[in-house]
Amino acid sequence: MKRSEINEALRRAERFIAEQNFHLPVWAYWTPQQWASVGAEADEIRERQLGWDVTDFGSGDFPRVGLIAFTIRNGQAVPKGESAAMVKDYCEKLLLADEEQYTPTHFHFAKMEDIINRGGGRLVIQLWNAEPDTEEIDEVNDVVVGIDGIERTVPAGGKITLDPGESITLPPFLYHNFCAEPGSGMVLGGEVSRVNDDARDNRFNPPLSRFPAIEENAPPYRLLCTEYPPVECSS
Repeated sequence: MKRSEINEALRRAERFIAEQNFHLPVWAYWTPQQWASVGAEADEIRERQLGWDVTDFGSGDFPRVGLIAFTIRNGQAVPKGESAAMVKDYCEKLLLADEEQYTPTHFHFAKMEDIINRGGGRLVIQLWNAEPDTEEIDEVNDVVVGIDGIERTVPAGGKITLDPGESITLPPFLYHNFCAEPGSGMVLGGEVSRVNDDARDNRFNPPLSRFPAIEENAPPYRLLCTEYPPVECSS
């Protein structure tokens, strides 16, 4: 993706989030210059990759295949044998899906998540089970999911449309993709889940790049969650 394209996506995201009367943490609006002066007090943001995430999944066609996300909070998995009492073992995100903008088919190995339509248009989610032996897409068997606590069954590859206020629970190994319904407008989606680990917990089918290569044709408007500068050590 070009940096100018990412900048424009972020500006539009900020306007849309404000229109939906949703409020982000103050550091969501820090400039690259402000980040350069932030010390170790913000290490949780750096280490857990909180903040902005704009990707075209390596497609080169962000308007058609892409997603804007903002990770509000994210913890870490509880080490085996340790108490979870003082461990943040959950995650919350915003997911901004534009009309006809497709987030490719994938599942998570460990993460269970609720995907929520918090406002805007209608969110269309397509579902398949994963074959237990091969992890490939099961094109035969029905899918059983929960919609706001109510069980629903759809055929393999079936779609569920969420209106604002509705949500779906997606367990591990459940393939899904999603987009905003054409004509309904951008969706302010939400995610409440177990800890998010984009380096190891995504299984895309077919395989693709989770983060884009960036062509630096303009200065960054905001830093993405993978771009924060390290803390400079004082001598």
